[in-house]
Amino acid sequence: MKNEFAYIVEKLKNGATMLYPTDTIWGLGCDATNEEACQKILAIKNRPTAKSFIVLVDGFPMLERYVPDFHPICYDLADLAIRPLTIIYPNAKGFAPSVVAEDGSVGIRITKDPICLQLIRGLRKPIVSTSANLSGEKSPISFDTISPEIKSEVDVTITQRMNERMEKASQIIKVGLGGQVQIIRK
Repeated sequence: MKNEFAYIVEKLKNGATMLYPTDTIWGLGCDATNEEACQKILAIKNRPTAKSFIVLVDGFPMLERYVPDFHPICYDLADLAIRPLTIIYPNAKGFAPSVVAEDGSVGIRITKDPICLQLIRGLRKPIVSTSANLSGEKSPISFDTISPEIKSEVDVTITQRMNERMEKASQIIKVGLGGQVQIIRK
């Protein structure tokens, strides 16, 4: 397993896309700072370029490198969340342009998933996490329900947890610099 992750991390460093289990559902991912890799994911999903991506990080130190200014309530929200929580932060920097929304914000989730943590820590950068489905279709609840088209288009696939059902996407909230909270997805 260690060799598989070393191989995948090396591929990600070189712009690869991956199919992988996240802390919520099966996802498509890549280095969140690599625009070419992000464009490949948009093409695989047949997704409009105006939609930004969710990004996974391994903790607040990494998050703070990419979002230097946000309301302190975000620390409490992330720490107290019962299930995976994506927070949309303002004024992101250092990401590939297609990761950042038109208003400069980005949705980031601090993951506790061991597979995701191993990938992020090996890459030493955030990774994209978007559902492993074609744009407009339902998110797959298991590896078997992922479209063959998606499976054939990615560069690498994580083979762990292929038999698990994964049905819950993350909650999403947007937090402004003044601390105002807007619920996007419950």
